Amino acid sequence: MKTLNKILVMLAVSLVAFNCSNDDDNQVIITSPDFSGIYMQEDQMGRPAVNTVFVASADKDAFNVTVPSNQDAAFQSKFQTNLMALSPAFANAGDMNALGQDAAAFTGLLATDVLNVSLDGTTTFYDGTNVLTGRALADDVITVELLLIFGGEDFTENPGLSNDNVDANDKAFLTSFPYLASPH
Repeated sequence: MKTLNKILVMLAVSLVAFNCSNDDDNQVIITSPDFSGIYMQEDQMGRPAVNTVFVASADKDAFNVTVPSNQDAAFQSKFQTNLMALSPAFANAGDMNALGQDAAAFTGLLATDVLNVSLDGTTTFYDGTNVLTGRALADDVITVELLLIFGGEDFTENPGLSNDNVDANDKAFLTSFPYLASPH
């Protein structure tokens, strides 16, 4: 009797599994994108961690929908207040970072949250010579940002705050498209 029940259960499962609808013939092929809806930008992260660190919670939505050309005027002074409170490297008027920028100039750069791209030079977040000319996959973006925020004029100030100690991706990037490392 148990064997008969098992056979009936297996038969019922098989019938259900093999009788699933095959609606592949009714697919709609979209030949162009549909832009008929209303779309809204949800987040800006041209420079990772800048939004996270410098934009107050109450301002997140406003910052994320502000056109980058208007961000400096709207947010630079708030960024500067946060930077000077956060970083001992900018504690005094006239303090500069390794780019030669004081707090006002640096936060003006940060408040305009775009990823700059050099069309005719090296593409890098920072390579020792080129700064913010793009972003290569292997660039240590967070450490560069920490150095510019906490490292002072020559990257030596506040060494405990100037490095995230994550020196490379956990898997090698590919040498051809799509370049990203395979998932775990």
